[in-house]
Amino acid sequence: MSAGFRLPATHAFAVPAFRRYLLGQLVSNTGTWMQRAAQDLLVLHTTGNSGSAVGIVTALQFLPQTLLGLTGGVLADRYPKRRTLLLTQTAMAAQSLLLGLLTVTGAVNLPALYALAFALGTATAVDGPARNAYICELVSHERTASAVSLNAAQFNVARAVGPALAGLAVAAFGTGPVFLLNTASYLAVLYGLSTIRTDVPHTPVRARPGRIRAREAFRHIAATPELLLPVSLVAFVGTFGLNFQVTVSLVAVTVFHTGAATFGYLSAAYALGSLLGAIHWAHHGRPPTARRLISATIGFGALEVAQGLMPGYGSFLVLLFVTGCAAVTVTTTANAMVQLHADPLLRGRVLSVYFVVLLGGTPVGAPLVGLVSDALGARFTLVLGGVVSLAAAFVLSVLFASRTRRRIRVTEPAPVTGSPFAPVRPERERQPDL
Repeated sequence: MSAGFRLPATHAFAVPAFRRYLLGQLVSNTGTWMQRAAQDLLVLHTTGNSGSAVGIVTALQFLPQTLLGLTGGVLADRYPKRRTLLLTQTAMAAQSLLLGLLTVTGAVNLPALYALAFALGTATAVDGPARNAYICELVSHERTASAVSLNAAQFNVARAVGPALAGLAVAAFGTGPVFLLNTASYLAVLYGLSTIRTDVPHTPVRARPGRIRAREAFRHIAATPELLLPVSLVAFVGTFGLNFQVTVSLVAVTVFHTGAATFGYLSAAYALGSLLGAIHWAHHGRPPTARRLISATIGFGALEVAQGLMPGYGSFLVLLFVTGCAAVTVTTTANAMVQLHADPLLRGRVLSVYFVVLLGGTPVGAPLVGLVSDALGARFTLVLGGVVSLAAAFVLSVLFASRTRRRIRVTEPAPVTGSPFAPVRPERERQPDL
């Protein structure tokens, strides 16, 4: 760091171990997004431009998240997270290497693409909870919110840059070399993981003896309002509001009658807004609160409703940039709340529940968006997603406030005895029932 620029005390980038880990993730995720784009092009080339085949490959990559996401959380709590990540990242690199070799030798076919897509999704389902829970072992408690936001920022950078680089690389060299390049990108994160030793600010908490079950995470979430609020809210927003990969393409094609290039501008606007929002909250430094989460969700819902009512392409594009910023504020705030309030012994399982409701709702929400678009028009898909997000924010905020007041009443310390006016209080802290 230069002498003229000093990061805030709560900024996670000031921690060398986290900085090394984050940069490795950025390189690897950029390669992964390159592979995803090149893989779709390869499927189209192999099948003669079959859109259904691309849909099946995408579904196979995300299906393990729904089926095995909770198992990934159990493994993250049972075994050392760094060791788990070394294994999962190595498995992903092997998948990419095999796909690259099959492609450059001309031996690739559609069943192989299906099998390798499912293999990548399986490794990702195990990798995700451990990767996100590991952040809390690299930074101190007060830097967790900044670390979560920086992690979101690198993800959005990779999402914006990776497909663009893939387009250029495929045009110049073909799809096979792109897959091999992704294989090499895993070396960055593997190097970072293998060299993180003594930089960890505290010793990871050892798991309790006995069986580690996923249902313990559900009990913990149900008993902790600061966990129940973000998980419940993200379930609604993720299923109905965050389907922009479907809604934006529908509006661009059926309402504004634009082509692939202008659709790319819309995707870039959303990604750029998400990136700037993530950078803002990473530099913000303040811990996440329920008020911020509720306010951000209300703002996101209102913007999405307005998005569906925009009369022209230009205004739609500008508002999409702002909506991307609001969307990443919702997800990073919810993620940070989960990280900060989860029991360290249960953090991997709690995070797996969070990502299952965030990503697992896509197989439900995406087909619903298509049905609504066919019946009522593409604009109404955005309006519906915004209305559901708004309603969820208002209803859950009331329930959270009520639940918090009840918890304060039953956990308030007993007054000094001897006063005739002292009310009777419970002697022990207890959590209220749902």
